[in-house]
Amino acid sequence: MRPLVLLRTLILLLGMAAAIMLIPLIFALVAGETRMVAALGIPSGVIIAAALPAFLSYRKDPLRFRPRDGFLLVFLTWAGMSLLGSIPYYLSGCGISFTNAFFESACGFATTGATTITDVESLPRSLLLWRSMSHWVGGMGIVLLTVALMPLLGVGSFQLVKAEAPGADKERITPRITDTAKVLWLSYCVLTALLACLFRLGGMNTLDAICHSFTTMASGGISTKNTGIAWYNSAFIDTLSIIFMLLAGLNFNLYYRLVRRKFKDALNNTEGRVYLGIFIIAAAAVTLTLVPFYGSLGPALRYGAFQTASFLSTTGQAVTDYTAWPAVTQVILFCLMLCGGCSSSTAGGIKVIRHVVLWKQTGNELRRILYPQGVFSIQLNKKVGRKDVVYGVAGFVFLYAAVLAVTALVGAAAGMDIFSAFSTAVAVVGNLGTGFGAIGPGRDYSPFPDYLKWFYSFAMIAGRLELWTVLVLFTPEYWRR
Repeated sequence: MRPLVLLRTLILLLGMAAAIMLIPLIFALVAGETRMVAALGIPSGVIIAAALPAFLSYRKDPLRFRPRDGFLLVFLTWAGMSLLGSIPYYLSGCGISFTNAFFESACGFATTGATTITDVESLPRSLLLWRSMSHWVGGMGIVLLTVALMPLLGVGSFQLVKAEAPGADKERITPRITDTAKVLWLSYCVLTALLACLFRLGGMNTLDAICHSFTTMASGGISTKNTGIAWYNSAFIDTLSIIFMLLAGLNFNLYYRLVRRKFKDALNNTEGRVYLGIFIIAAAAVTLTLVPFYGSLGPALRYGAFQTASFLSTTGQAVTDYTAWPAVTQVILFCLMLCGGCSSSTAGGIKVIRHVVLWKQTGNELRRILYPQGVFSIQLNKKVGRKDVVYGVAGFVFLYAAVLAVTALVGAAAGMDIFSAFSTAVAVVGNLGTGFGAIGPGRDYSPFPDYLKWFYSFAMIAGRLELWTVLVLFTPEYWRR
């Protein structure tokens, strides 16, 4: 891409994030939070002013992307959004350093439930709103939002969507990618609004209900309370969270099919059925191991199902100290950290569809030993899958393991014990945020050295973009003409 064209497109995408920042800015004005008016108004005003000429120029000269251009643009957009979003934290007057501000912002847009803020309740309410909104925007993706609202990028827009969220099963559910983006965002908005209303009925105040609905549907997991969702101590709120964490971890394409009454397509979706099956089996296993711990089925089912949904969907919320649970229960939860949600969802992790593909291919290899001349293929959604999908999934899983190893090595070099280092690596690359050891419930990332926070910020963004989009930029072949 020509540098000027790249810059113009980047500013246009950042302008969308800056426009969204106007919502907490208006809230700050109404609430009389003077310092936050400047903290939110300066970055949003500057970026919007720069984005207007880019918007007008696109109306006359729309851009066509090559697939390789989308990788660089999406990564720069995510890094730029993290930088833009860090300014309100830094200028808030809450004593947040620039490193911690960038880390908080990266956590937001990467939908990672990590934080360096020890006293969340001391933050201005408008900053809490922006913190939650950054998770919500990052959940579905600013590029996808821009494609939905401003169809100015022509045929190359599908390359941007694929670069932002590459997966084993990426598809259009409508003939035009802009219509697909609108459908996904509409589903996202409807579910978020519904959850906010239900949280309000459950006893949350309006701001808390909105913020928690943002972070739950984004699989982000942060809260407006120091103790998180556990502060409310409500079985009703916990149940709502379980349901909507699972809904957020489902493939959003299924909601479109359900609305269009394509029930057979939804029921035949292999990934969705396996995802819900994993939850049911894991929740049952966790509950059974917790009955002796709690002495009764009620609390064992409530807390066990909540933490199972939280870890599987990579939301990372906690309603109890699960590190005090039996070792076998913790092992189950740790395995769920390596699982992740569905493709085309707001969840992070490896994704269920990749586990399904590898499991089916493993079965094929076992059958091939017995029948060397046989021809075997995998089936997804009751259709024969392409062989190149298996190659792509195998390559991704190996890359994911390699990135986890490097991330754990960096954490260990910073002084963490081996278990904490690996748990943290899984948490940041998988966009879970919480985990075991040094990042268990009630702990945050503030004790870590600054250079480790910058590295984790990069790892979170790479994990949010499913690694390929970022790591391809480090190959010599990418930069060759």
